[in-house]
Amino acid sequence: MLKKREGYISWDEYFMWIAMLSAHRSKDPNTQVGACIVNEKNRIVGIGYNWFPRGCDDDTFPWDREWKLPDTKYAYVVHAEANAILNSWWRNLEWTKIYVALFPCNECAKLIIQAGIKEIVYLSDKYDWTDINIASKKMLNSAWIKLTKLDVKNKEILIKLEA
Repeated sequence: MLKKREGYISWDEYFMWIAMLSAHRSKDPNTQVGACIVNEKNRIVGIGYNWFPRGCDDDTFPWDREWKLPDTKYAYVVHAEANAILNSWWRNLEWTKIYVALFPCNECAKLIIQAGIKEIVYLSDKYDWTDINIASKKMLNSAWIKLTKLDVKNKEILIKLEA
């Protein structure tokens, strides 16, 4: 009798890989972030990546990280978490989880809280102890949002697009 295959990925890894794949849609030359929102039945209800607002030409707006605010991407880019919330087909995001590579900033934390998302699963907290990160964690903890740092067993997956 055959046994099930070993080495398959967990649900958490699966959804994080979906978020990471979505990040590859970003044209940002420095940071590519993706997000995946999942309901309590493990169904994907929203996906997003960091990108300019709809209709804003990515050849016209700046991708720079340094300079004054109007001349940097920070004034214009919509973060992956916000895009996943805005692009969600699910009407009620309460009790959902969001998977993201980077711990959410304070602006995304506000949207996550308002949307009713109850858990954030993330890979990296590389901006830990920055003012933005401190504010984000203060709000998320106050709103009882569960914060889960994902320990990924499969750090690399080969995907071939062939039949």
